[in-house]
Amino acid sequence: MTQIVVLTGGVGGAKLALGLSHILPDGALTAIVNTGDDFRHLGLHVSPDVDTLLYTLAGKANAAQGWGREGESWAFMAAVRELDGPDWFALGDGDMALHVLRTHRMAQGESLSQVTASFAARWNIASRIMPMSDDPVATMLATDDGLMEFQRYFVEQRCAPVVRAILFEGAEKARPAPGVVDAILSADAVLIAPSNPFLSVDPLLAVPGVRSALARTSAPVVAVSPLINGKAVKGPTAKLMGELHMPVDNDSIAQHYAGLIDAMLIDSGDPCDGTDIAIARCATLMTTLADKMRVAQAALDLATRLRA
Repeated sequence: MTQIVVLTGGVGGAKLALGLSHILPDGALTAIVNTGDDFRHLGLHVSPDVDTLLYTLAGKANAAQGWGREGESWAFMAAVRELDGPDWFALGDGDMALHVLRTHRMAQGESLSQVTASFAARWNIASRIMPMSDDPVATMLATDDGLMEFQRYFVEQRCAPVVRAILFEGAEKARPAPGVVDAILSADAVLIAPSNPFLSVDPLLAVPGVRSALARTSAPVVAVSPLINGKAVKGPTAKLMGELHMPVDNDSIAQHYAGLIDAMLIDSGDPCDGTDIAIARCATLMTTLADKMRVAQAALDLATRLRA
């Protein structure tokens, strides 16, 4: 296989992308990244999932938490607190550079795609990183505490409010970023990372051109389940499934992606009995680089078997 596309968002997706980048030739991987988490903070355009992938593939990510920069300092946030500014969303000193430069360059007329590609090139990232859209799409959660933008729910409220529905404002008018549809249609395989299906993958699928490209591509589409033994490794996936009245199991994940995926990779000990798509298993917990490469290879092997 020469061209692989991964739909990704957040830490779990970045782990799979890192594994793929280590087993594929340079230039063979295209990551299409969720931007529903993007928002304005202190006047800056913040793209959390894009930045997590940039840091991860550049070898700059905080190894312990999976997001943010390794060796970060926090003088800026200390000064913000001193002046009684909003500190619920922490911006590290090094991290600030991306947000300031992105905001400045977009104000000068560059698109999010152009700025992202420039950062990736500057850090010698061989894989292509594409935002799902250059148009604004905002993930919003209808909760028992009212309607919340994603970062307020996820960071400020720590996913505590009960969620009743998830909305993607602007998605119906958004267009896929340049190259996104072509990448999907020309891929040898498309992988859906073990990112949160509802908060990280669904924003991608809400962009009409992305969903239709997945339906049209001749490439096998393989999802990697975010569940292990009925639990999410990180984040509110299992909590959301319960609140949305879905059984917390792989069958629910497969049904959620019905009509878009041809197969799913799940953890070695987990069942998935209620679907007619192909199922493969491996140990899907990704802690070390070797783990990430193993899961990436298992997903590619499954796609190869489908093509055969």
